[in-house]
Amino acid sequence: MAGNFIKSLLAVALSLNGASATQVFANRGTMSGWDTYNHEHKGKVQEANNPVFPDITKQGTSLSMTQVYDKNWKGRYHSEAVKYNVYKKGDTGFYGFAFRLQDDWEFTKGLSFNLAQFIADFTSLGCSETYMPSTMVWLEGDQLNARVKHGDVCPQEEQKTTFFRKLATVTPGAWHRVEIQASWRSDDSGYFKIWYDGKKVNETFGIPTTVTDSRPFQFRVGLYANGWHDKEGEWEKTQTTRQVFYDQIAVGTEFADAAPDKW
Repeated sequence: MAGNFIKSLLAVALSLNGASATQVFANRGTMSGWDTYNHEHKGKVQEANNPVFPDITKQGTSLSMTQVYDKNWKGRYHSEAVKYNVYKKGDTGFYGFAFRLQDDWEFTKGLSFNLAQFIADFTSLGCSETYMPSTMVWLEGDQLNARVKHGDVCPQEEQKTTFFRKLATVTPGAWHRVEIQASWRSDDSGYFKIWYDGKKVNETFGIPTTVTDSRPFQFRVGLYANGWHDKEGEWEKTQTTRQVFYDQIAVGTEFADAAPDKW
């Protein structure tokens, strides 16, 4: 088991640094192949037979991520699949997934729902941060947004965030594709690109894209209803059960390795 884990890490490190062009990780909407899952309180991560991302056969499964608002719950609302050791500072890679909001998804003004994130455990630093995401992709209203974070993890005041807002309009009940290319640098030599449904919606060069710490980051896809936790509000008066489907999640060194409709 330990040998296989080490081989896996070596493969990721070699691939993301250009030693070989390959698909480092790929998942066709199944529960297998992930390192762990994070589903809090009433949240669920499950396989679903319908819908699945369109392909030639339209067979297989997708991952169904569900969260339920509870006004008495003071914790967070994650329902995510987690892949460890996807990038560290100095790497460059492509990351992609297809997602689909439930048919009757209600867009709520001022309320955000995270769709994917890169995150690491910084508990060992002994500061206020435990798990801290660098990059996030989320919905606010019907708009797709993203961010990158740089600087020192602690003290927290040293963290700096670059936002990419209103990148695209998201439609419920339809599959959408997201691809990211990132050069993970803590100085101004990094870059960050996003494609949405095949159209490049952001391309920013000459920026820091990750924090100064060199530990590896996880890649998580799934519904994180951070708006329910971060903002006070009577959300029980809005849609309190939220569901997002995911399929064709991948990491690689070429665009086609990560694009949901290319593999």
